[in-house]
Amino acid sequence: MIQLIPAIDIIDGHCVRLTKGDYSTKKIYNTDPVAVAREMESYGFQRLHVVDLDGAKAHHIVNHEVLKRITAETHLEVDFGGGIKTDEDLQKAFDCGASFVTIGSIAVTQPELFMSWLEKYGSEKIILGADVRKGRISINGWKEESSQELLPFLENYIRAGVKNVLCTEISHDGMLQGPAIELYQKIMDSFPNINLIASGGVGNIDDIRNLNAAGIPSVVFGKAIYEGRIDLKQLAQEFLTF
Repeated sequence: MIQLIPAIDIIDGHCVRLTKGDYSTKKIYNTDPVAVAREMESYGFQRLHVVDLDGAKAHHIVNHEVLKRITAETHLEVDFGGGIKTDEDLQKAFDCGASFVTIGSIAVTQPELFMSWLEKYGSEKIILGADVRKGRISINGWKEESSQELLPFLENYIRAGVKNVLCTEISHDGMLQGPAIELYQKIMDSFPNINLIASGGVGNIDDIRNLNAAGIPSVVFGKAIYEGRIDLKQLAQEFLTF
């Protein structure tokens, strides 16, 4: 059964969503991300994906206090990303209660640093973030396109020990028009032993059913919840075990 991971994106301490990573499309859904996290936990979700969008823009963690409150006031395992650029940022995320961290830009710009983190903290705690647009990896809050092509980028790090990959198809993100299932199947065909976390485009419960049927291990989704397109009670009854 596919693992369901609700997402909370944070700007100025508020729960927001963007479209295709464009900050000008910001929409505030709740001023208290901790309340949102508690709601997710109440439905039986065990894991949460938290993105510090201020951090992604500022190139250092900004909303660590929100992370600290979520992990202190719920039992959710939190995967945290956004703005982790230094040893200090990474340690701060773990000190504030993150169970896992997602690292994207550093894996592109400073591969030796990424590998040192992978070795120090282990492949269970470090998730490789692969944000892709037109087949190439984007970095720094999706504002810059790198020269790295997706599959060779993944192969390099999977050979080095990466087990968890969070892949976002940027053109699908926030569009609510369905995930890039063919892309995720291509990744799984190439690397069948990884835990692939699909992200971007989920618009309804059928999209999650289709990802599950395609054998995708995990999915991150958020906007469909906040826009009322997914009934969390129905979703929990179908996919979550208590």
